[in-house]
Amino acid sequence: MPEPRTFREEPVSFVRRSGRMSEAQDRAFEELAPGYLLDVPRADASTSVHPDARLDPTAEYGRAAPLIVEIGSGQGHAIVHAASTRPDHDFLAVEVFRAGLARTMLDADKADARNLRLVEANAPEVLATYLPEGSASEVWVFFSDPWHKKRHTKRRLIREGFGAVAARALADGGVLRLATDWEDYALQMREVMDAEPEFERAFEGEWAERFDGRIMTAFERKGIDKGREIRDLTYRRKTRG
Repeated sequence: MPEPRTFREEPVSFVRRSGRMSEAQDRAFEELAPGYLLDVPRADASTSVHPDARLDPTAEYGRAAPLIVEIGSGQGHAIVHAASTRPDHDFLAVEVFRAGLARTMLDADKADARNLRLVEANAPEVLATYLPEGSASEVWVFFSDPWHKKRHTKRRLIREGFGAVAARALADGGVLRLATDWEDYALQMREVMDAEPEFERAFEGEWAERFDGRIMTAFERKGIDKGREIRDLTYRRKTRG
């Protein structure tokens, strides 16, 4: 019997950070996870996704609605705000930081955001196999790790090959939104995505306008306070031939 396909030949999208969680965070996993956290079949690691696993959005959310996926949702500030203010859309947060997942569930519960689900998994596997092809109307990647040391830049999420898995998950005309406060990474993102045949720019000039659907978070504010310029990029998935 052949071994299950895995993605561990490639760097994972984010480093999984562990540590002691607060009582409230532990309670989030005990009490809120059944309603928010997807139970994903694993392959070779705790954050892997078995290649045969598939999300059924209509069954999971109980309706057919546009699906927005955030890669690396962190503490969940952006996606909880979006989910609570856009009840006509469904949202999926992809994250490996368990304390961040807990905080997201706590805030989602407080905001009564029932149109949000979370998956504890490596992002490329979610995009490449777990999401049905063409199921996402938008994919967001806000402030992913820039791996600013030159010897580590090969670990960046937005690099050659990312466009193919993002394009698979996006519907025709779907939107990929990117943002970073690291200039070198912004330039790499633009170079990579401009070369992707399945995408076209959805902005004019050097950079896209700031996405007004992205709430200002403490992380973004910290970058601004340090003098770093926030750069947005927006690409549209071309119609499949």
